[in-house]
Amino acid sequence: QVQLVESGGGLVQAGGSLRLSCAASGRTLSTHAMAWFRQAPGKERDVVAAISRSGYNTYYAGTVKGRFTISRDNAKNTVYLQMNSLKPEDTADYYCAANPTAAYSGVYSLASSYVSWGQGTQVTVSS
Repeated sequence: QVQLVESGGGLVQAGGSLRLSCAASGRTLSTHAMAWFRQAPGKERDVVAAISRSGYNTYYAGTVKGRFTISRDNAKNTVYLQMNSLKPEDTADYYCAANPTAAYSGVYSLASSYVSWGQGTQVTVSS
């Protein structure tokens, strides 16, 4: 399995921006569909954004559409989540996840589609 390490979380004021990174090792990311999930205290883990192996197809949760952008650099084995116009309700632990059996153009929003997970990075948005 691929190993994933997230970074880039922190404390930011409402309206600010952060860019999360997910670095992979062990296997090449180009064979994996990827996604970012988040989990707030006391809540379930929900998908934020997902991206196909090619990078051409993406999915966004309605709550982040227009504010967040998922991208990938397969040469660097890294996936990114650019988060703009952050809101206090974006506060959560953010996790990246990898699906090694994805179709080339497939985008997957269910947590059950992913087998490798990072340890998470905390994002706190103050009002």
